[in-house]
Formats: sequence, C-alpha cells, structure tokens
Amino acid sequence: MFLGATVACAPQAPARPDCPEGQVCILMGNGSEPATLDPHKATGTWESRILSDAFMGLTQDDAAGGTVPGMAERWDVSEDGLVWTFHLREAVWSDGQPLTADDFVFSLQRILRPETASEYASLLYFIAGAQAINEGQAEAETLGVRAIGPRTLEIRLVHPAPYLPEVAKHQTMSPVPKHMVERLGDAWVQPQNIVSNGPYTVETWRLGDYVKLIKNPRFYEAESVCIDQVYYYPTTDAASAERRVRRGELDLNFDIQSNRIGFLREEIPDYVQTHTWLGVAYLAFNANVEALQDIRVRRAISMAIDREFITEKLLRGGQTPAYNYVPPGVANYVSPPLPEWASWPLARRQAEARRLLAEAGYTPDRPLRLEIKHRNSPDPTLFMPAIQADLKEVGVDLSLAQNEVQIAYAAYRARDFQIADAGWVADYNDAMSFLYLNQTSAGPQNYGDYSNPTYDALLRQADNEPDAAIRAGYLSEAERIMLADAPIVPVYFLNSKALVSPRVTGWVGNIIDHHRTRYLCLKGPEAPNRGMN
Repeated sequence: MFLGATVACAPQAPARPDCPEGQVCILMGNGSEPATLDPHKATGTWESRILSDAFMGLTQDDAAGGTVPGMAERWDVSEDGLVWTFHLREAVWSDGQPLTADDFVFSLQRILRPETASEYASLLYFIAGAQAINEGQAEAETLGVRAIGPRTLEIRLVHPAPYLPEVAKHQTMSPVPKHMVERLGDAWVQPQNIVSNGPYTVETWRLGDYVKLIKNPRFYEAESVCIDQVYYYPTTDAASAERRVRRGELDLNFDIQSNRIGFLREEIPDYVQTHTWLGVAYLAFNANVEALQDIRVRRAISMAIDREFITEKLLRGGQTPAYNYVPPGVANYVSPPLPEWASWPLARRQAEARRLLAEAGYTPDRPLRLEIKHRNSPDPTLFMPAIQADLKEVGVDLSLAQNEVQIAYAAYRARDFQIADAGWVADYNDAMSFLYLNQTSAGPQNYGDYSNPTYDALLRQADNEPDAAIRAGYLSEAERIMLADAPIVPVYFLNSKALVSPRVTGWVGNIIDHHRTRYLCLKGPEAPNRGMN
C-alpha cells in the first residue's frame, strides 16, 4: 500500500465538533484527503483506515494487528491448499439487507473486471482465473469463486497461498453491497448512498474538511464498540496537526514529523507512539528513460546516497538505512546478503559511483541531468535535498520536482517521471507483499516497468512451493536478483509514528500499524465507561 501525506494549507476546523450527550466522539488526523471511499479503488494508507472502519472482509484485524475471523467465522483448506471454504457468520448490511456469500462473489468479480480499473487487482492473481479476467482475456464469471450457499463461500486458487487470511482483511477483498452497486453504479459510494458492513458507516464527507463515520447499530458486535462518532481530518501539515493534538482539537494524528520525535519525547512523552513497521522508502527508476536503462547509472546513484546521514542526522525518528527492499521482521523470510559496497566508507562508494558514471559516458564535461519527482510530505521534503547533494558529489545534476502526494503517485502510474520517490507498507505480513510490486504483471504499481523473466519465475516457484523454508529461499534469491539489476533504490526502512492523546485507550503498537477504531475508546468524565474492557 503506498504511503504519503501532504503538506499544504491545513483546513480550519472547529476546535471540536459537538458530541451528543452520552456518546463518545474521536477526532483523528489522517494525513491526506481520500481520493475515494470505494474499497476496490482505494490505494492509500489514509483511505484504508477509513475503509477498515466501514467495511469488513472475511477476516479482520484484532487490536494488535493480528488476523482473526471477520465475516467468516471459520474456514477449511483442502489438503493441497488450493480450495478454501469460508463459513460466513449471520450478518446484515447497514441498511438491514442480508450479507451473503453472493456479495463476496460479486465483489471479487467486480474488482478484477478491467473496467473497474483497480490498481490492486494483481494482488488477487492467486485466485483461479483472476489474471485472465483482469487482463480482459476471460469473463468475470469464470473466476474461481462460488457461493455454495447463502453463508458458504468457496475460493479456488492457482497455487497455495498460506497468506490468504491476511489478504482477506485487505480492502481488495472487502465485500461491496451488490444490491446497491447494481442499482446505483458508481454513485453507490456517495455518502448519502453508501452501505457498509463494518462497525461504522459513512455519514458525511466534507471535501477538504473531514469524513465522519457513525456507529453501525447493525454490526454483529455493536455492543462492544465504544466510539460512537469518528472524524477523519486530512491533516496536511504534520506541524499543524501536532499543535492541534496538543490543544485537544485532535485526539490523535497518524504521523509525526520525524525530526520532532526526540523533542516531543521530552515535552509530551505520553503522546508519542512509535513502533517497528513493515515499510520501506525507496526510489524507482523509469525504464523508459534512456540514461536510466544503463545499469551502471542506476548502481552509481544507489551507491552515492548516504542513507546513514538521512536516517541518523535528518530524520532521527528511528528509521534504519535500507540496502535491501524487504524490511526486517517479515514472517518466514531471510533477507539476501547486502551488496558488497554497503559496508564501504562513503568516500569509496562515491569514487566507484564516479567511475561507473564515467564508464557510462557521463563526466564533468558531460554531466548527467535527471529529475526526481517526489511527494511533498514531511520526510521526503526533508531528505530530498540531501539526495540531491549526494548525487552532485558524484557529478549528477539532479533537480527536484515536488508534488502533492496523490498527484505524485498518479504521475508514477502514468510513467510521467524519471526517478520517483515512493513508499510502500505491507498489505500482509509476507515478503511477497513487497516483491510482487516488481513483477512484470504488477501493472501500474510497478512504477519503473522492471521486467526480468528469472525474477518472475522465482516468484512463481515460491507461489507453488508448500515448504516455507524452500519458499523463503526462492523469494530471497528473487530479491537478490532484483537488487542486482537496481530498478529501485531502497533508502530506509520505516517505523510507525503517531501522536496519541493519553485519553485514548486501546491503542496497541504493532508491526503493521493497524489501529482499528472499534478497539479504541476515550477516558475522561465525558466518555461513558463502555467498550473499554
């Protein structure tokens, strides 16, 4: 899932909206304005937070980010791992209509239809027939999913996918209400029409101001949900959001400007929440740019970047330098060895980078001129000038083009860039959640159009390997080959960082940074004592 937050003039919101007597209302700073509330079209972390409150897939997160039953009470897996049968709980949509297995069949077919134009469709290619449908080579009805009965869903796979329960809680596998989508088309997702099946339903979306959710009384565990109203604000300026949390205008903000963390730990230590996170900040090279087709140029740029300076001197928020792509801590995975030059002193790396560039034909008399298109969120804005200076040291004339986050990612998908600044966080705890992005078949999310048949073949081998250790070996070798080809430059591994008022209870730090509102509450005289056990 791509990551970012924008920096712009923050909307002026009231100190706190009125909260009805006897109810609990929480105000969250959510980074960016959502582009959509359609689960099958959303791609950002800030959209996922809203959607995970409103919709629930076959599985869901627990308070610590673990995977637990959701709409499915239980499931069975065939001996060969290719047929999964999910047994659904009795549940209804927020309008009272029954939620059935047919809703899931309809939804999985919908996200894979080419006309839906879902950027995430390739995540589901492990389902039989999914890739052919998404590429327009087969009808959606040929997908390997069927409703055996109103509350029994069968999913057939092309290869074993032990991570399916984790993917099943992602918005790509969220059900959408068939009865509303068929009647209203794309208009079903407008706030006045939207029907959901999660703990909350969308009441209001004031563009540029907030998205308001209210508790869904028809949710199957509504009695255990403490928060009655949720306001998601697009906190487009981390410094402004920090002030609003400290003034009590927000109960939490899902980001902190990295170089403020040390200061805030001194000033308001009870507010600062950081945790290891499965995410990476990286650069992507556009394979359609002639200079970047030369592997010597790509390797020189990677060598020249001083990751230690970026993480230890600029960001100072607990991030760690990245020379591999898959973050540490991913389940059932052992990273390949670091490149030999990762241990070299910076001066030696710079000398080698200059040599490679000269070999490629770029010298002080004929400098290489390139542009990085980057997000205007706080951390990239901070470290991009450092990368510019690093590359100047080896003779690369690098210009910076700052863009609002959604505009930047749209440009990456359209291949309208030379070098792209991007971030990715795991959609599920498996190395494939990162490595699939560089598959030839990944489509829009393979920003640089990297394609290596050996890499693709190793990922296919991993998909079909039931032994976890052997599978990890295939994935590790694939990562090694990809990094040797240098279509991307890992810069640093992320950590989650949030500013959370001590009034908020139920916040549990976790490796995937999922904090679902249904598990939160507020303490204080105005907060009823319910849902807090």
